Amino acid sequence: MLRLTELRLPLDHAPDALAAEIVRRLGIPATDLLDHTVFRRGYDARRRGAIVLVYTVDCMVRDQDAVLARLADDRHVGLAPDTAYRFVVDDGAALAAREGYRRPVVIGAGPCGLLAGLLLAQMGLRPLILERGKIVRERTVDTFALWRKSVLTPESNVQFGEGGAGTFSDGKLYSQVSDPRHYGRKVLAEFVRAGAPEEILYLSKPHIGTFRLVSMVEHIRAEIEALGGEYRFGTRVEEILIARDAAGARRVEGVRLSDGGTVSTGHIVLAIGHSARDTFAMLRDAGVEMRAKPFSIGVRIEHPQSVIDMARFGTQAATPLLGAADYRLVHHAANGRAVYSFCMCPGGTVVAATSEEGRVVTNGMSQYSRAERNANAGIVVGVAPGVDYPDDPLAGIAFQRHWERQAYLAGGGGYRAPAQRVGDFLAGRPSTHLGTVEPSYRPGVTPTDLAACLPDYVVAAMREALPMFERRLRGFSMDDAVMTGVETRTSSPLRIPRGPDGQSVNTAGLYPAGEGAGYAGGILSAGIDGIRVAEAVALTMAGRPVDGLIRETMTHTAAAQ
Repeated sequence: MLRLTELRLPLDHAPDALAAEIVRRLGIPATDLLDHTVFRRGYDARRRGAIVLVYTVDCMVRDQDAVLARLADDRHVGLAPDTAYRFVVDDGAALAAREGYRRPVVIGAGPCGLLAGLLLAQMGLRPLILERGKIVRERTVDTFALWRKSVLTPESNVQFGEGGAGTFSDGKLYSQVSDPRHYGRKVLAEFVRAGAPEEILYLSKPHIGTFRLVSMVEHIRAEIEALGGEYRFGTRVEEILIARDAAGARRVEGVRLSDGGTVSTGHIVLAIGHSARDTFAMLRDAGVEMRAKPFSIGVRIEHPQSVIDMARFGTQAATPLLGAADYRLVHHAANGRAVYSFCMCPGGTVVAATSEEGRVVTNGMSQYSRAERNANAGIVVGVAPGVDYPDDPLAGIAFQRHWERQAYLAGGGGYRAPAQRVGDFLAGRPSTHLGTVEPSYRPGVTPTDLAACLPDYVVAAMREALPMFERRLRGFSMDDAVMTGVETRTSSPLRIPRGPDGQSVNTAGLYPAGEGAGYAGGILSAGIDGIRVAEAVALTMAGRPVDGLIRETMTHTAAAQ
């Protein structure tokens, strides 16, 4: 099988144009092209109004070796890699049948925990998944209660519950993390099996939206249970039980739960997400090594989606294949701060994402259709330990809480959010009213001055960045665009170090994973990390070498954040 990259065709190309372009590129007769499939389809929108589709194609041809030899110098032609997933342990059921077997425990049912639990179940190891929140349908009711009635359920909201924070998002399924073993393909294939559209396997920027994620999460749960796994919802881990050997080395022996019960285990996947602040404190008190790490803080900005579509696509904005336009922006401010767009949600809404009483947090969400009137994205600024807050593992959480509380007060209570027109923000004056762009945040917004809800250096960097973004996207700094604060949960404010075997550097049997441990940033990268850690657990339980799987994760995922 050959792989061809950078096949470029017009947006309105005929159905048979792709095959014709393959034949032309390879310099072969049409009869020598035996079969072809699209591996990836994206678009190049650098020339507005002259956008082209860009394909990566796998194809079968006659006399493949001769074609490869003739095109040896063409970097866009080569052998297609083998992306088939193969389990690292095939005798898990036999291991689980042994007397005294202690099943692995997965803490958290977000994307990382789901994929870790699924892989462990598929390998026959019968994992136990502990989730402090509720099943996804009940969690949805609680989340809507915050948005519609200003009623917060601290254990069941955008951050906590089955599916994790990704359930209420745009459902983006792409990532920049290095993935040499093609785990991302395994994640996407499992999502398709769970009900996602097959197009996520080939679109360059696939997404599935919130409502589809709900049913997919339920499907994955059903498979895990059918394979012998077990879920316990409404179950918070209150303590990691740790034993020490004669030399003082630490090893997990189980967990104590919020219902007073305990579970004995020697292998714990810690997939708690970036907002489990009480769990982070529990781990710190238990002596698990943790380190502060940088994250970002800012606001959500909303424009009419039509403005973004025209700025990105020009006269081709209405082309169905393109859908609602997205963007990605970065500016390095004079004060040394990086300002960038984060988690852009075309045709979506800004949502209330707090998990603690008396605080306001924003996030973005889209449905699969991306048909809402506004585009929104985080506009955030990097902050760092030892610079903006103490170099202590939990200091970033205190920093987040402070600004979330300021946002709550500026919003006037009831989980209303502070908001400001871009024109007023740039002029340094409070907003007393909003304009033509109607904010989508619920329970509602209060026009005010966002400078009261953000550090001065963040405000200064954003004021410098917005006119620069206007040069990239016409209309971005329009006066009536709305900024809603605050966005603080961009990533975990700490990292839980792990070794090449995937285990905590000072607590054997504890496998930090996903966003909460500082090793992922989004649904796909969290799922990839869940697979890697599940493999490390399975190999360790089977007494086999881990083979450097986790070293790759630490090197590439950490660099991508």
